[in-house]
Amino acid sequence: MTQSETGAPAGTGDLHGTQTEEFSRPMPEKVSVIFSVFNEEGSLPALFNGLRQLAGRQGGEWEFLFVDDGSNDASAALIRQFCTEATPEVTVRLIRFSRNFGHEAAMIAGIDHASGEALLCLDADLQHPLAMIPGMIDRYRKGKDIVIMNRKSNLGNSPAGNFFSSLFYGLINRLSPDKLQKNSSDFFLISRQVAELLRHDFRERNRFLRGIIQIIGFPSDALTYEAPARIAGKTKYSFLKLTRLTARAITSFSNAPLYLGIWFGFFFALLSLILGLYSLWVFFFGQTPPSGYTTIILFLSVSFAILFFLIGIIGIYTGYLFDEQKKRPLYIVEESVPPAKPSSPTKP
Repeated sequence: MTQSETGAPAGTGDLHGTQTEEFSRPMPEKVSVIFSVFNEEGSLPALFNGLRQLAGRQGGEWEFLFVDDGSNDASAALIRQFCTEATPEVTVRLIRFSRNFGHEAAMIAGIDHASGEALLCLDADLQHPLAMIPGMIDRYRKGKDIVIMNRKSNLGNSPAGNFFSSLFYGLINRLSPDKLQKNSSDFFLISRQVAELLRHDFRERNRFLRGIIQIIGFPSDALTYEAPARIAGKTKYSFLKLTRLTARAITSFSNAPLYLGIWFGFFFALLSLILGLYSLWVFFFGQTPPSGYTTIILFLSVSFAILFFLIGIIGIYTGYLFDEQKKRPLYIVEESVPPAKPSSPTKP
């Protein structure tokens, strides 16, 4: 897997070299662009205008699929209006959930319902630059089934947020045998072949999609981009949601936390042996027998703290197993608005 490293202006990313290499595939007959939407009424009009301009420049057939993840603002109404503005080359679809099922569920729902040869997943807040899409399609035409987008920077994020993002990828790459690219995002392109695999085989309830597409193989490439600040609204990921995402990602890609019990067991066995030998030495050869009160209290406190920590880890894994065994649907579609029938071109 290769990754572009040269710099690029904010919001455009790195497309270096895309004009000089030969294409091994034709332009896809249809490109599906999937958006996860949750209370994005402020950014949707600008997003749709940008999409129409993109489709007009690129040509070909396009499908814009908006997955409304239980929004409680006017997002769904705006998307219904977009559906009425379809053209012979551009269709617009709305998939609306019965409630909020989460960003990951919205992306997999879009993949399930998309019909294009190449599928792109983006957020609807315009922090995933539309200007990157032509370069991603060029990589597809060069034979790449997966194009991963890695953030160089996030102008809408705080320094603390950027630090925790780097910390997250460092942690998961230490714990998991499958190494993920640093600062990869939910902005990516996949071919129809990869989409079929995700539709039928990777159906776990607790998934980390940006990680899954990096471990399934297939020819892949990566581009870098700079995420601009949001034009409207605010981030939907609170600290608690980010913590849950971290736990889901680690448990999806690594069993290493379960081995902590073994290592802590060895450590405390050794510590107990040392303390036992020391106590016997002082009892037989020391001047006064040790009282041991402080040592016992500290030893028991630390032991029980670690014990409950390990029980919590086991509980998280068990909870995820329980979710998988229940086999409840990943999402529930309340409303599906098919593309409005485009008007026939005017005859000369």
